[in-house]
Amino acid sequence: QVHMVESGGGSVQPGGSLRLSCAVSAFFYPWSCMAWFRQAPGKERERVAGLRISDDSTVYADSVKGRFTTSQDNAKNTVYLQMNSLKPEDTAMYYCAARTDGVCYTSDSQYNYWGQGTQVTVSS
Repeated sequence: QVHMVESGGGSVQPGGSLRLSCAVSAFFYPWSCMAWFRQAPGKERERVAGLRISDDSTVYADSVKGRFTTSQDNAKNTVYLQMNSLKPEDTAMYYCAARTDGVCYTSDSQYNYWGQGTQVTVSS
């Protein structure tokens, strides 16, 4: 069983930064995809970033391109989401998710494992 725990959320002013972490209890499968999703109240959950563990290739939603960066530290079994230039519309619960193959699907229904989520609030 894979357990995933997010941390690093909080409240920040517009223009600020946060770094989310997702610690994975099991060894990273070399063919896995790790993704970050977010869900704001009344909205559907959307994928903001995906990272293929085998080759470090990444994909981002248009709404966060140039502001968010996802990366991995294999030695720590941890994936990160660096969020810069945060906007009020980035306010949401953020989740990390994993698939045990290397395809970073957009849809949340394609992911096998989920963390519990961490809240990000951007307001002045």
